[in-house]
Amino acid sequence: MKLVIQRVSNASVTVENSVVAKIGRGFLVLLGIGLEDTEKEADYLVQKLIKLRVFEDENGKMNLSLKDVRGELLIVSQFTLYADCTGGNRPSFSNAARPEKANELYEYFLSKCQEENIRVEHGIFRADMKVELLNDGPVTIILEKE
Repeated sequence: MKLVIQRVSNASVTVENSVVAKIGRGFLVLLGIGLEDTEKEADYLVQKLIKLRVFEDENGKMNLSLKDVRGELLIVSQFTLYADCTGGNRPSFSNAARPEKANELYEYFLSKCQEENIRVEHGIFRADMKVELLNDGPVTIILEKE
């Protein structure tokens, strides 16, 4: 499982010219699910995500978590995080989980984040989404659990 986390001032997802999700200050999370991923990896990464201390404290140091700043989450499923470009110019996605399994773990990941009393918005699985964000910092972190 792979997460690309961007600290944002705001972010949104649009599908077919309609905004389907929108957050203020928090994290935009691109979530990739691999062939071997299970709820165990999801549980681990949810805890890392919500405890990640990358928001500035009163001294300007990255020392506060998402909960500390009452931040929000926008989570977008992104199988392309498992692109393998070693064989040529066209990426292979054979390491990404199949859609049925990926959707099940995506929904599980969303529910575990919601259990943490954080406002969670999300994209639409397998939709053609337009994602807009204002990256704050910029701060971008990659988390993985294989």
